[in-house]
Amino acid sequence: MAAVLRKCKRNGVKLVQQTCSVRFLKKRLPIVGWLPKYNLEKFQGDLIAGLTVGLTVIPQGLAYAAVAELPLQYGLYSAFMGCFIYCLFGTSKDVTLGPTAIISLMTAEYAKGEPKLAIALCLCAGLVQFTMGVLQLGFLVNFMAFPVISGYMSAAAVIIGCGQLKLIFGLKNVRREFIWNIYDTFRKIPETNHWDLTLGIISFVILLIMKWLKDRNWDKNRDPFTPLTTRQRVGRKAIWLIGTGRNALIVIVTTIFAGVLFSNNIRPFTMTKDVPPGFPDVGPPSFSYEHNNRTVEGEEFFSHLGAGIAVLPLIAILETIAYGKAFASRNKYRIDATQELLALGIANIVSSFFGSYPMSCSCSRTAINSTSGVRTPLGGIFAGLLVILALAFIMPYFQYIPSAVLGAVIIASVINMFEYQVIPKQWRIHKPDLLVWIVCFLCVLFLGIQFGILVGVGLGLIIELYGLAKPGTKVDTIDCCPKIAVVRFDKGLSFPASDFIVTTIHDAGLDEPPYKPVILDFTHVSHLDFSVIRSLALSVEEYGTNNTPLYFACVNRDLEGKLKKASIKNLQCFPTVQLATEAILGASIEDGDVHQPILMTELSSDHLDISSDTGEVLQNHISPADKDNHETEV
Repeated sequence: MAAVLRKCKRNGVKLVQQTCSVRFLKKRLPIVGWLPKYNLEKFQGDLIAGLTVGLTVIPQGLAYAAVAELPLQYGLYSAFMGCFIYCLFGTSKDVTLGPTAIISLMTAEYAKGEPKLAIALCLCAGLVQFTMGVLQLGFLVNFMAFPVISGYMSAAAVIIGCGQLKLIFGLKNVRREFIWNIYDTFRKIPETNHWDLTLGIISFVILLIMKWLKDRNWDKNRDPFTPLTTRQRVGRKAIWLIGTGRNALIVIVTTIFAGVLFSNNIRPFTMTKDVPPGFPDVGPPSFSYEHNNRTVEGEEFFSHLGAGIAVLPLIAILETIAYGKAFASRNKYRIDATQELLALGIANIVSSFFGSYPMSCSCSRTAINSTSGVRTPLGGIFAGLLVILALAFIMPYFQYIPSAVLGAVIIASVINMFEYQVIPKQWRIHKPDLLVWIVCFLCVLFLGIQFGILVGVGLGLIIELYGLAKPGTKVDTIDCCPKIAVVRFDKGLSFPASDFIVTTIHDAGLDEPPYKPVILDFTHVSHLDFSVIRSLALSVEEYGTNNTPLYFACVNRDLEGKLKKASIKNLQCFPTVQLATEAILGASIEDGDVHQPILMTELSSDHLDISSDTGEVLQNHISPADKDNHETEV
């Protein structure tokens, strides 16, 4: 007892020392590592990038709040606190947290337009993410294969884009569900507000042109040895600035235009709802709300969130880690995935006290942040401060933003999320992946987000398990002796393949008389489990019963040790297929019987009993008679 207490004390002291060390502090609070090295040059880069991202996140926040079916101010409530928290705990200089298209769509799915549900969902998502970070469970997102992610994101892009058509056409009372949304949109086309349609189309086209100009490779046909003129440098910088801030620019211009018309009592456009000015109320989320003239609280409150408590945090983790790793690789630095989980979780938890709905990493804003020359996570501070200034001073003017413009901003933002280019690639490379992509895509569209993801993940796992149950095998014959079969396995063998292995080995040599000797080529096999070894023992026993050799070749040392410990009677292993072939041919020449073995591998006394299907236990040791025969042959 005293020894146990001393050991616990030593472990406790060691844990305290590790937790209180400078290294641990830098790992869990990364700002401690880079802030002492901060300088004016980094400040300039962070300031420019932060202001650029801020000009992007303001119109996007308003638009994504509309996607989440929440009042527009909640898009800005979700856009600043995450920037501050990530500056303290994040490990990527490029990542920016805030509202995104995917998470906004999922918020609409689970919060159903109720702000209190959305804020509570933000807190729950943060708690789940923080817990996963503490337990280092980020690997769970690896079960979402690329076809599932791509199919889901493509379907989400279609749902979000089609959901904004009602704003472009100026339609009212269009249902949210995808099928009914499409039905109501086409049914109500005669009610189109032509002013909204015209403004929406013009805004969308301008946004695409500005994006094309920003992304165009202007140096493609230029002589690399000819320096740029001052006019060319200024022009390219202007194009980049305009293209980067295109969302803010189009919103500002159309808002001024609509405001001038409104002041002259001309109201051709459908305007956004009034946005209350000021900072959000600070406090813990409320776990009750009024629904159908009654108060929903307690267990019923959380039941309304449904599967969103589990599904939404995983999607947010997937977005954040995937984009963080991509930009870290591009800019040649590394991120800590576990710390990213913790940072995202803390950001959502704290943001829920400021009226935020769930957030994650935005791909478009992260790309802008990176190309703008951000140097440290401090750039997010400037973006967050710009959002706070917008909340404080320009919120009353948001009522003049035409709804059609916000719809155009959203559609232009999500149009690249539809990954059509992966369809022919999957068809050429691996057709089952395309099946997963199509099934996930259709299920997200017609069954809902959580069912689509679950079906996609399930189908992907089924296909993977089918590959384990029926591993790739190739049955050949020896050129010099076609009466000898060689069975080659192309990967490790696991328990789902047990029956398949027995059937394959049987058909290779014992399918029909005259029986063939068989050599199992284990060149590419690196893993065997108990069930597979048991199946191999049954095959060896079956061949022995039919007086036909079944030899093992090219078995690595670890697997050969496992086979020996299984005490398989008449087990024979050879370093190469050629030696196994020579053993079979040598036995045939010497004894006139191709089925007579000439070499017995020595078995280890450290063994494992494996029973046959008939319930008989295989012998643990070689019988004395077998030992005498072996010594005589040697």
